Amino acid sequence: MTTSIPPGASPRLYNDDLAPSTERKWGFYSLFAMWMSDIHSVGGYAFAGSLFMIGLGAWLVFGALTAGIIIVFFLMNFSGYMGQKTGVPYPVLSRISFGVFGANLPAMTRGIVAIAWYGVQTWFASQAVVILGLKIWPGLADLNEHKNLLGESALGWVAFLLMWALQLLLLRNGMETIRKFQDWAGPAVWVVMAILTVYMLARADWHVSLSLPGKEGPHGVFFAFLVGIALTVTYFSTLMLNFCDFSRFAPDRKSVWRGNLWGLPVNFMAFSVVSTLVTALTIPVFGLDSPESDPVKVVGMIDNVVVLLLGAITFAVATLGINVVANFVSPAYDIANLSPKHLDFKKGGLIAAIVALLITPWNLYKNDAMIGYFLGSIGSVLGPLFGIMVIDYFLLRKQKVVVSDLFREQGHYTYEGGWNMKAVWSFVAAAVPAIVVQVLNVAWGDLATGFPEAIHMIAPFAWFFTAAIAGVVYYVVMKDDTRLADSIRAADAELQAAASVADRA
Repeated sequence: MTTSIPPGASPRLYNDDLAPSTERKWGFYSLFAMWMSDIHSVGGYAFAGSLFMIGLGAWLVFGALTAGIIIVFFLMNFSGYMGQKTGVPYPVLSRISFGVFGANLPAMTRGIVAIAWYGVQTWFASQAVVILGLKIWPGLADLNEHKNLLGESALGWVAFLLMWALQLLLLRNGMETIRKFQDWAGPAVWVVMAILTVYMLARADWHVSLSLPGKEGPHGVFFAFLVGIALTVTYFSTLMLNFCDFSRFAPDRKSVWRGNLWGLPVNFMAFSVVSTLVTALTIPVFGLDSPESDPVKVVGMIDNVVVLLLGAITFAVATLGINVVANFVSPAYDIANLSPKHLDFKKGGLIAAIVALLITPWNLYKNDAMIGYFLGSIGSVLGPLFGIMVIDYFLLRKQKVVVSDLFREQGHYTYEGGWNMKAVWSFVAAAVPAIVVQVLNVAWGDLATGFPEAIHMIAPFAWFFTAAIAGVVYYVVMKDDTRLADSIRAADAELQAAASVADRA
């Protein structure tokens, strides 16, 4: 909680957790390990495997994942550079374009998505615990038979609450504890994933067919390939907004670039090889008719107790890693931004965890098809925010920001009543039509003629369309705004004054 407020800052906008970072300990390795923690998860594995279900074979799955992650790498650097230069988290960075109070709109939009994912990922991890428990104590099967407790079994609830509580332990010391946890969690998962891959290859007599066909898609292989690329970008779209929550602690831009390069294209492509390989191997190893993309189910099929134990524990640890990185930090800051005087990072994180428990996430994620609809919906609301933020910071303001004014009720980012309605309407112009498309896609997605078919084909690309539309609209309505020019001049004056002081020193 706030110990002192800088001159001119408002307690309604400032606390120590939201303030510009003073310690820069997240170097190349910490950012690299952060991406390992984010990627090496049940959700990441299941996502890679789910591309088999949209009409792609193994080679094309790997190709779509590779193309998508290269796009993600370049886009992620935008958010990373903003955070590294200003030193502030995503909700504070949003004040630049949306206003000091209007920033709660993009912050809570991102926060709500993170809370939903937080619950889903916790449930993923709990399923690995359930499988582990049943293998060790078969007598627990009776507790897992009836899913009549809000859609989950008694054993499922125990496992879910266990994983939910373990994640809260990482809350104790804030971002520094998180950094230390993910510094070892990501690499540890790699070791065990390598063991699992070798085990599966040995079971298949070291033979695997990567020409394995996927399920035939309704619009052809090329369209399915483009969808795979789009879904890969959308999968990472949440962190494209709030990667600045981590890069704000980086010592320099080079650390951000190197951490992203090795953590995203290099690491993700290697993980994609493993995910694709193990998914393809489920057919010869377990005698299945189609590849199994759920890693928890794959682990449950293994009859070697040692490998099963390693697999289950690994997926549990991996999910702790991604949940903390991708789905805990963001809502902790976003909720704290609602009332900085009364809420800090820890309290915001606790509120997020409680909400994630109450939404019973297993009811949000009931089948493989849900990931496509869920990712499409995410793209509909997060794409516009990314487009506005990047256009505003890099194109309109040319990276010139008066950081101290982000904490003042009367400053260059106050606008009318603390809200920049030009940003709000730019968001609405892109998000509302995209949400309508997603609703129609759910209602008519299986139809293959006429207007519903067009809806079905557009929906997976929601993030790209909405980011472009919102960015263009925002640029048009803001480029001649006098307040924009005033803020740039103030930022230039601040830089000149700082340089003058440095010269005298």
